[in-house]
Amino acid sequence: MPDSLPSAPAPDGGDRSRAALVEAARRSIAKGSKSFAAASRLFERTTRERVWLLYAWCRACDDIADDQDHGGDWGEAPGALAGADPESRLATIRTLSELAIAGEDTGWPAFDALGQLMRETPITPAMVEDVIAGFALDAADWRPRTEADMLRYCYHVAGAVGVMMAAVMGVPATDDDTLDRACDLGLAFQLANIVRDVWEDDANGRCYLPQEWLAEADIPPGEVTKPHYRRALVPLVARACAMAREYEASARIGAAQLAFRQRWAVLSAARIYGGIARKVEQRGAHAWDHRVSVSGGEKLRLVALAFADACGVPPTAGKPAPSRRELASMAAAARPV
Repeated sequence: MPDSLPSAPAPDGGDRSRAALVEAARRSIAKGSKSFAAASRLFERTTRERVWLLYAWCRACDDIADDQDHGGDWGEAPGALAGADPESRLATIRTLSELAIAGEDTGWPAFDALGQLMRETPITPAMVEDVIAGFALDAADWRPRTEADMLRYCYHVAGAVGVMMAAVMGVPATDDDTLDRACDLGLAFQLANIVRDVWEDDANGRCYLPQEWLAEADIPPGEVTKPHYRRALVPLVARACAMAREYEASARIGAAQLAFRQRWAVLSAARIYGGIARKVEQRGAHAWDHRVSVSGGEKLRLVALAFADACGVPPTAGKPAPSRRELASMAAAARPV
């Protein structure tokens, strides 16, 4: 635990009311993710506000872990965060989150937002811990060796967030099937991020493709973006994209259990992130010439298609392996006693 916790200014001059926390969260998502902010408008008001509160907590954890402010420089790091090492930052995330879970005032609106969600939704402490475990992997400079390792990482940084999102939408902690499908959508999202960001991650000394995959393709460690290995990288990316499609198809089954506007929002996100993975795969060796994105016009088209999806009969699809519970078990086994 850190010796002292950094402080953050309270919203609206110290107002800790739900309305003030929601407003602070709204500003956070508007600054940090225009696409997510726009997509959240598809939800009805209560769910939309809860989505903002969840985003604010995830964003704050991410910024503390990466020493950033909404993806940019802090300027001056808040309080005890100045010059802190990754383990100290992780301890700050964990301590503030534990205070929020206990219903205590944390001094940070984003962490108080988590406390508010704990009072309103079926989010459990275990769900929160599964997300924090992803920050622990990054703090330890961890890299996946096997395919299962890659999926375990995807589970912590995105699948577990999908589970929390389902809880925000009112899915009870006992509805394992729907929570599994929500996790699957997060896994699909993160696999899309991994294939899109190969070059960006490499520039930061990271690689989230399994080391065993790279060895099979005769790509030496640390040389994944060398020009003469680009074509060897293409089949690995196609392999990850195929996995993403399986998890996305599974997630569409779970979306059918949600209220219409929730279902529409989830299916919109599935189409948009699925579109990123498909673009990367289609571009082959040229996938990283420019960062793949989905334009505003394309997003509108995909949201319209998702509306039709939400109105129609959901497709049939099995659950890909490993499942949420298998990934959670792997994670638990890997944690130090």
